[in-house]
Amino acid sequence: MKYAPRKVYVKENNVYVELSYMGFCSRRQADQSYMDKLFIPVQGCLIEVVREQYTDFYRDKERWRYLQKLDTNHKLLSLEGFTDSEGNVIDFIVDEAVDVAKTVVHAVMVDRLKAALPLLSGSEQALIKAIFFEGLSEREVGLRLGITQSVVNKRKSKILAKLRKILENKI
Repeated sequence: MKYAPRKVYVKENNVYVELSYMGFCSRRQADQSYMDKLFIPVQGCLIEVVREQYTDFYRDKERWRYLQKLDTNHKLLSLEGFTDSEGNVIDFIVDEAVDVAKTVVHAVMVDRLKAALPLLSGSEQALIKAIFFEGLSEREVGLRLGITQSVVNKRKSKILAKLRKILENKI
């Protein structure tokens, strides 16, 4: 045993009897039936339990160790470890690398753009999708449509101006 518990509680006649650890050790040496008893540690004491309780306790304990090891391996931190200068647990951790307002504005604009795209004609939608969604250059789009790059650029500018107007009117 790694430590000497303060007290040992042994069940005798369906009642727990409190023993000192030294008293428990001397009883265990004198009576071999004590060797078959199962105990779990609770707040610095040992308490006799039945096999099912013993098994459940150590299964849960082993599961907890396994989860702690996983957390450590994956570099997860418990938020319980973060406290402010007064010892109060911090409710959250601010990620200053992320601008929440900018992220929200971007998400709203993407939603508005998705709603505005169907208002364009089929050829306008095809040109915007080719340039912005397929990642084609203006020259590649021009070759695909049989027109010059400068014509593609002018059409793109007109379509973007049209989209801008649509988005401004939806504000």
